Amino acid sequence: MKYKIGDVAKIFGISPDLLRYYEKKGVVHPEKDRDNHYRYYDSWDMNFLADCLWFKAYGFGIEQIAHMMTRTGYNELMDTMIQKRSDIQQTIHMQNLLLGRCQEYLDEVSSGKAALYQCDLQNSPELVLYLNRHNFSYDKSEDIQNMGQRWLKYMPFTHRCFEIAQQTLAQGDEDYAWGFSMSMNYVQEFQVPVEPPMIHLPAQRSIHSVFKSAGKNNFSPRHVDFMLDYARQNGLTVCGNAHGQLLCSVLEEDELTGYFEVWIPVEE
Repeated sequence: MKYKIGDVAKIFGISPDLLRYYEKKGVVHPEKDRDNHYRYYDSWDMNFLADCLWFKAYGFGIEQIAHMMTRTGYNELMDTMIQKRSDIQQTIHMQNLLLGRCQEYLDEVSSGKAALYQCDLQNSPELVLYLNRHNFSYDKSEDIQNMGQRWLKYMPFTHRCFEIAQQTLAQGDEDYAWGFSMSMNYVQEFQVPVEPPMIHLPAQRSIHSVFKSAGKNNFSPRHVDFMLDYARQNGLTVCGNAHGQLLCSVLEEDELTGYFEVWIPVEE
């Protein structure tokens, strides 16, 4: 039984162009009618096309499939499949990390709303961060910009973070810095080298809370004044820079509103 190219395309759900590609690579060898130049495929060709789809299901590209079907020996086939197994294992590992990160984010957003303007004492998370923006100005130094490019690849295992200097907290200034942070479990997972201009923040006893800021350019260190009031009321002394992270930005009352989690280190 012979099949035209259109029939074969329908049977296997592939394009005529792909069939021509496999013909060019020697995977299939259709007969060509000398008069009308139609291609006719037999069951032998169909078997090889089925094998192509079988390898495609593993995630191989068409060029690699063509090579495997025409130029791969037994040992090379074994090596190729061993490498594919490793690739799939790595993909599963990454997908599991993403699944866990998704659950973390859901937990952060959920608990963040419950903690809005509520103060408590807890240990801040151990983090690594770098700062690339002061108020509204980005740092254009080469080290910081290179760091930024590298850290973009770690999303979504990072947070947009901010830091408010202890002096700013004490004097009521409006200075702050922004950048990105990563918890230590992901620093270790991705083997991120902790080196300048990165900053390592150890866990510290801190006042913890969440505040929100609505509208463009309305973020301010003054949003944490209620936490400073809490410190004074409970005989606590601020002993370091405040730092925090953006939890989410959502629409509230027709304005984009950011929820920010923050820690202020204190001592009694």
